[in-house]
Amino acid sequence: MFSFLHAADIHLDSPLRGLETYDDAPVEQIRTASRRAFDNLVDLALEQEVDFVLLAGDLYDGDWRDYNTGLYFINRMGRLRENNIQVFLVSGNHDAASQITKALHLPANVHHFSHHRPETRVLESLGVAIHGQSFSSRSVADNLARQYPEAIPGLFNIGLLHTSLTGRAGHASYAPCQLEDLLAKGYGYWALGHVHQREQVHQEPWIIFPGNIQGRHVRETGAKGCTLVQVEAGVVCQVEHVDLDVLRFSLCVVDLTPCTTFDDVRQEIHAGLHQERQSAQGRPVAVRLVLQGVTRLHSTLCIQSHLIHEEVRAMAADWGDVWLEKVVVETALPQEQLFSPALPGLFEAIENLNFDEQTWQEILPEFEALRSKLPAKLMEQDNLFQPQAHDLRHLGQAVRNLLMARLLGEHHEN
Repeated sequence: MFSFLHAADIHLDSPLRGLETYDDAPVEQIRTASRRAFDNLVDLALEQEVDFVLLAGDLYDGDWRDYNTGLYFINRMGRLRENNIQVFLVSGNHDAASQITKALHLPANVHHFSHHRPETRVLESLGVAIHGQSFSSRSVADNLARQYPEAIPGLFNIGLLHTSLTGRAGHASYAPCQLEDLLAKGYGYWALGHVHQREQVHQEPWIIFPGNIQGRHVRETGAKGCTLVQVEAGVVCQVEHVDLDVLRFSLCVVDLTPCTTFDDVRQEIHAGLHQERQSAQGRPVAVRLVLQGVTRLHSTLCIQSHLIHEEVRAMAADWGDVWLEKVVVETALPQEQLFSPALPGLFEAIENLNFDEQTWQEILPEFEALRSKLPAKLMEQDNLFQPQAHDLRHLGQAVRNLLMARLLGEHHEN
């Protein structure tokens, strides 16, 4: 019997995004989150006395600013070496292009698979064969899995691969392949990376994306960690997800349909935030609050969204371990309040505002011209002023809500 850990998408020293503009944000926890989550991975390997660790790509997040990231990794690998734990890793799209990574001398217990072709490492004492291939560049469009060798008879075969498979929402297509390509190899386990949401793709044989070990922004919500696998007599007998994250991002959706007063709204929001805090199991939690439902308070919620944001932020701060990333108002007015014979044309025009992909492509040149005039200091922050088409759709909904709220508010006053 033997056991191993399967982790992926570590993104060491990648910054967390969404809280950095707040004076009361947990700066130290944000800055060191990926390292502390990786420390949890190392501690788990030692605690469980696993035989080896698999890292399925994107250990780093591109080139480092200095060697401290690499030195940190080597130090942690030394802890595993002292306990006879081997580590096998492949490069993914984020760390393949790093020149510093390529020059780093790894400890003897760490094997970095070649990017030239698939290779195999056999652990005779365990009866295990691990097959893997790293990315040669940031963008790999070839089906790498197709070139992996067939399973070695008499051994428990593992495939280590960074891939998007047939595609996953929110993830670029890299080393694409079909499920059938993996099944055809006859391996007992496929350790995949690239997709940041945990997913059990197949069982018998097991094909798993463990997800990343630490959420980095509000699009990476929920528990993050690795997979602990136990094998007995050449058969996987236990597969367990273990949480490793140290700060959790959460999407808190609150239905305001029953609310008739702002006191009702506050109570619903408080209950929603409390539930997210409980779900984080003692971890600090960064929350994006989404207000939904059909309510007569819709217009006021849209017009005073900034004030609501600050009030909710104060509510979250009262707990000390909850931070508000953003408030999104997606409520709607009751149908009877939308009836206004004098304004049907304007209502229709607002509802038909077009914020699709084509619109984004049309305004992109103007947006880029605007970006070029911004101070250089503003552009130093990652992803600032670089919205995507999906951001435009959210912006479009916000514009509709605000216009409708203003319009209806003024109409009712006249």
